[in-house]
Amino acid sequence: MLSNKKIGMIGAGNMGNALIDGLIGSGATGPENIICSDANESQLEVVQNKFHVATTTDNIEVVNASDIIIYAVKPQIIASVLRETADHLDMSKLIISIAAGVPMAAIEAVLNKDLRLIRVMPNVAVAVREGATAVAAGGHASKDDVRLAMAIFDSVGKSIFLKENYLMDAITGLSGSGPAYIFLIVDALADAGVKVGLSRKDALFLASQTILGSAKLLLETGSHPGPLKDSVTSPGGTAIAGLHTLEKGGLRTTLINAVEAATNRSKELGEIVIKNFANGETKT
Repeated sequence: MLSNKKIGMIGAGNMGNALIDGLIGSGATGPENIICSDANESQLEVVQNKFHVATTTDNIEVVNASDIIIYAVKPQIIASVLRETADHLDMSKLIISIAAGVPMAAIEAVLNKDLRLIRVMPNVAVAVREGATAVAAGGHASKDDVRLAMAIFDSVGKSIFLKENYLMDAITGLSGSGPAYIFLIVDALADAGVKVGLSRKDALFLASQTILGSAKLLLETGSHPGPLKDSVTSPGGTAIAGLHTLEKGGLRTTLINAVEAATNRSKELGEIVIKNFANGETKT
């Protein structure tokens, strides 16, 4: 459904690169349908050489040439980029923002016109095409617009549609920040492996592969984690001894508290962003 759409990428950083790589690598569209802008000309040269897409330092050129415009810039500068391009945006174009922590209300306040607006919250795993992305729609975005946005982010992982925009903070607390929690858990498991005699290299590999395999088993079977946990927990065995220690240490409660704390912090930062954008400020 993207093959006949011109896609503009404003920002050629890590996320922009990952999206271009996913779109082309998955066959969702070809390089001839993508144009990318960035202030850094050397970065554009890298993108052009790697993906053979059109590049420019002019954001307005990207907007005018595209049916779908993805704002893949840092939250600190998105307000200024939106203001720069606002006069060239209209209802003929689908606008997608991936600026972390910038609420829909803040974007709408800056643009101050009726537009087909989508906000997405991907995570860092898009770099290996295993991202978890939530998609939320503005009031003028259609079901087809949502499908287009999800097709883009399905090229770098898996996406869900979030009907309730206000839950985007919860997405930030869970899947947006989640990789940090997992990296900490993997690091701790690897330390444990070293403590009981494994080499650092072997322990890190086994911990990482265990996380990957467990997640894949959950996704592919569609099973609840409880029965899967029970399937590897035999009476009086090793797993139940380890699980008892984890419960005693409060791992479950700690993870719940971490997601809740990150969600609340996202709400706080979002309120600051809305206030700053409304006052014409660009810094968060």
